[in-house]
Amino acid sequence: MLDTMSCLERFASATRLHIDLSVQVIGDTPPCVRVRNRFSDTLAEVVTCSPQGVFLTSWGYRLGTTDDIDGAAARLAYLLAALPA
Repeated sequence: MLDTMSCLERFASATRLHIDLSVQVIGDTPPCVRVRNRFSDTLAEVVTCSPQGVFLTSWGYRLGTTDDIDGAAARLAYLLAALPA
């Protein structure tokens, strides 16, 4: 069985490598990661991880899977117009 919280924490760590993003792991039900561009009030997203290991935005966009967490984090950074560290 997939440990969703562990996957989200690893996703959050990979997302923090993008200097323009503020990242917060939320342990609600379902657990999620809230990410926003530090320089914008409107560029923000909530990401969850499905039981199948897919990272999804709040509007259903598939960022990637737990097999490539760095790639999923990079896609989100691109969507939120963030730069790598």
